[in-house]
Amino acid sequence: MRRLVAIAIALILVCGSASAQGVRFPSVAVGNSPAGPEITGWMYRPAGAGPFPAIILAHSCAGVSPHTETWGKRLASWGYVVLAPDSFGPRGEKSVCTRGVVVSGNMRVADVAGALRFLATQPDVRADRIGLIGHSHGGWTVMRSVQKSYGLAAMGLRAAVAYYPSCAPQFDRDVDIPLLVLIGDKDDWTPADRCRQLQAAGFVRPDLVDVVYYPNAYHSFDSNARDRTVPGGGGKVHRLAYDPEAAADAEARTRAFFASLLR
Repeated sequence: MRRLVAIAIALILVCGSASAQGVRFPSVAVGNSPAGPEITGWMYRPAGAGPFPAIILAHSCAGVSPHTETWGKRLASWGYVVLAPDSFGPRGEKSVCTRGVVVSGNMRVADVAGALRFLATQPDVRADRIGLIGHSHGGWTVMRSVQKSYGLAAMGLRAAVAYYPSCAPQFDRDVDIPLLVLIGDKDDWTPADRCRQLQAAGFVRPDLVDVVYYPNAYHSFDSNARDRTVPGGGGKVHRLAYDPEAAADAEARTRAFFASLLR
């Protein structure tokens, strides 16, 4: 609870008069993703009465962060109710960047399912027009969530965007929800070649998937921060670098993609 209050204060200071609303909802078992603990999250709402389409925002390996807040505000400004679940705090974690599997993308699918059910109860949300977006570890969560075996399409998920996700040819081929993947060719954390291998293996429904490769972009190319290296798993370090050209193109593609499928 103290962590929720601290994040709320930080968000209010950053957003000025626009603050996020804290919520709680159950994680829901789907496929081979078991239910987790009760999930805390943050709601961002656009101006007006609605009902609005909605987007679930899956945070990176760093957990709920200023990057989450930036995207929450951005998506709300586009006219979407945004729900940003905290998949780590309720599981006793703050960040998993050096040990990403302690809370895996597969585990987080249950949180996405819970978010879908929660959004369906909100009077200002169009339950048949819900999207999903995630970055890095959250992108991994997206890649898992769009697999047919989880059945999230039947729960209202209509579109998904994965920024620099982990791609797995052996697990991620059976996509049954429209998916946009955005990744940098110079990414040394979630290599673009893994997504190329996934494409080469062949999607069951290739018509549902669009993958965009940015030739000069590194991991976290959409985050307007200084270039830096950070530790990852196995003692490796990875470069994070803002690419304004890739960021602008990816943002425009994301906005158009969601507008075409959720409006």
